[in-house]
Amino acid sequence: MPAVDKLLLEEALQDSPQTRSLLSVFEEDAGTLTDYTNQLLQAMQRVYGAQNEMCLATQQLSKQLLAYEKQNFALGKGDEEVISTLHYFSKVVDELNVLHTELAKQLADTMVLPIIQFREKDLTEVSTLKDLFGLASNEHDLSMAKYSRLPKKKENEKVKTDVVKEVAATRRKQHLSSLQYYCALNALQYRKRVAMMEPMIGFAHGQINFFKKGAEMFSQNMNSFLSSVADMVQSIQVELEAEAEKMQVSQQELVSVDESVYTPDSDVAAPQINRNLIQKAGYLNLRSKTGLVTTTWERLYFFTQGGNLMCQPRGAVAGGLIQDLDNCSVMAVDCEDRRYCFQITTPNGKSGIILQAESRKENEEWISAINNISRQIYLTDNPEAVAIKLNQTALQAVTPITSFGKKQESSCPSQNLRNLELENDKIVPTAAARVPDADELIAPGTPIQFDIVLPATEFLDQNRGSRRINPFGETEDETFPEAEDSLLQQMFIVRFLGSMAVKTDNTTKVIYEAMRQVLAARAIHNIFRTTESHLLVTSQTLRLIDPQTQVTRANFELTSITQFAAHQENKRLVGFVVRTSESTGGEALSTYVFESNSEGEKICYAINLGKEIIEVQKDPEALAQLMLSIPLTNDGKYVLLNDQPDDNDGSPSENRGAESEA
Repeated sequence: MPAVDKLLLEEALQDSPQTRSLLSVFEEDAGTLTDYTNQLLQAMQRVYGAQNEMCLATQQLSKQLLAYEKQNFALGKGDEEVISTLHYFSKVVDELNVLHTELAKQLADTMVLPIIQFREKDLTEVSTLKDLFGLASNEHDLSMAKYSRLPKKKENEKVKTDVVKEVAATRRKQHLSSLQYYCALNALQYRKRVAMMEPMIGFAHGQINFFKKGAEMFSQNMNSFLSSVADMVQSIQVELEAEAEKMQVSQQELVSVDESVYTPDSDVAAPQINRNLIQKAGYLNLRSKTGLVTTTWERLYFFTQGGNLMCQPRGAVAGGLIQDLDNCSVMAVDCEDRRYCFQITTPNGKSGIILQAESRKENEEWISAINNISRQIYLTDNPEAVAIKLNQTALQAVTPITSFGKKQESSCPSQNLRNLELENDKIVPTAAARVPDADELIAPGTPIQFDIVLPATEFLDQNRGSRRINPFGETEDETFPEAEDSLLQQMFIVRFLGSMAVKTDNTTKVIYEAMRQVLAARAIHNIFRTTESHLLVTSQTLRLIDPQTQVTRANFELTSITQFAAHQENKRLVGFVVRTSESTGGEALSTYVFESNSEGEKICYAINLGKEIIEVQKDPEALAQLMLSIPLTNDGKYVLLNDQPDDNDGSPSENRGAESEA
C-alpha cells in the first residue's frame, strides 16, 4: 500500500503558514470525501431499497400466480396445465422470496451499515475537531493581541502577569486541539480506504451467498421442469403462428370481396330475398316518440327468439323483450319520409312498433320472418320446410297470366248475363273469341287496396274535390227497408282480399287476373291477415256487414255488378266487377276479390239468382214461374238455396274468431 501524506504533529505548536497551507489541503480532501460518502450512501441505500422492493414484489407475484385459478375466465377451457404450472412457479417464487429477504438483511448489515458508521463517526469527528480548532485559534489570536498591547510601565505588573497566563492557556488549548485535529485528518486517510471497500465486500458476499443458495435450490428437477414448460410454450407458439397464418388468409379473402358487401342497398332492383326465414337478426332503427309530435330513431340490434322479438343495445349482456310476435301482423309503411320502414301490429289491432331496415332486402326478409313467426311455424317439427311450403302455396295459388289460353272452360254458375244461357237449370258460358292480354284487362301499375276503406271511384271523386264521403263506406242507417221486401236473402262468411280498378268487364278473365295480382301482392308483401265479414246477397243489393257491430261496410247494387266468377282451381276465391258512375260523367270499373268459407260458386249462384229476380220482376207471370221452380222457406217469404244444412254455408260459426289467415 503506498504511503499517505501526513500532517507533522511537531509543527502543530509553531502553527506556521506552511503548516496552515498543508492543513487546508487536508480539509479540502475531507470535504470532498464527505460529499462523495453521502452520494455513495444514497446509491447503496437505493440498492438496499430495490432489494426490499424485490422481496415485496416476489411476494405479490406469488399471490397473483395463485389468483389465476380464481379468475373464472369465460374462455378458460384448456387452462388446467397453465394453472398447475403457475402453482409450481408460485412455490418457487416463495422460496426465492426467502432468499431475497436474507439478501436484503445482509446488504443492510454488511453494506449500508459500515458506510453509515464511517460517515457518522469519522467524518463527523473531523468536522467537530475542525470547529474546536478554529475556536482555539481565535482565542489564541485574541490573547496575543491583548499581550501585544501591554505598556512598558512597571506599575502594571499584575496585569502583565494575567495576560501572560491567558496567552499560555490559549496557546496550550490551541496546541492540544491542533494535535487532535491533525491526528484525525491523518487517520482519515486510512479510514476512507477501509470505508470504501468494506461495504462492497459485504455486498459481494451477500450476492454470492444468494446465488449459491439459489443454485442449490434449482436442482436437476427444476431444470427438467423448466425444460418441459419451455416445450409447452414452444408448442403453443407454433399453434399461434399457424392460427395467425390462417387468420391472415381469411382476412385477405374477406377483404377481397366485392364492394357491394359494404354498400347498404347494393342491389335495389332485384335483391335475392329469402322469404322462408323463421329467425332473423340484425341492426334496425327503432322509432320512439319523445313528445306529442317529435320522434327519435335509435339504431339497435334486434333478433328473434322463439315467438318474441328481442332487442340488445351495444354493451348489454343480454337482450330484452320488445314485442310478442305470435298472431301479430306486419306490413311495410311510409314513415317520416324514410325508406324501408315496416310496422308490427298486435293481434288486437293496436299499432305496435315501427322499425327501419337498411336495405330493401333486409326490409322484406324481416317482414317475411316476422310473418312466418306470427303463424307459429317455429313450433312445428320442421319449421324451415313448413315455411317453404306455405310460401310456395301462396305463390302457386295465383293463376299465371299465360295459363288463360291453356285452361279448359269449366261449368261456372256465374258469367256476364249477356254471355250466359240457362239450359236445364245449368249455366253454360259462351266461348270467348280470343284470350285477352293482361294489359288489356288491367292497366300496369294499378294500385291494390287491401281493405274496404273507399271504393276506387269514391276515392277518385274525393281527390277531385267532390263532397266528402264516409271513408269507411259505413252507412249511418244500419237497416235497409228493401231487405224486408226482398225475395232473396242469403248470408255468407267472407274475407276481403283486395280490390283494384280494371279496364274492361267483357270477360271473366279480368276477375282471374285481378285475383292473380292481389294474391301475388299479398304474398310478396307478406300481408296475410284478413278480417271476416258477412256478405248478404238479396234480390236488390250485395251488402258487406261487420259481424261485430252489424254495421254495413259496403253496399253494391246488383244492377251495378256486371261480372262475377269463382276461381277455377281455388274454389273458395270469388270476385265481381262493379260499374259505378264518376262525378265527371264517365264510368269506372273495379274488381273486388274475396275468400269464402263455402264454395265461391254458391255466392256466384246467389248473385246470378238475384239478378234474374230483378229481370223477371218486370213480368209477374215470369216471376211466378221462377218462384215455382225455386224452393222457398216455410213461410214462403225467402228463397231457400240449400235444403240440407251445410257447416260451411253462410251461417257464422260461434267458435270462429273475427280474424283468420288468407
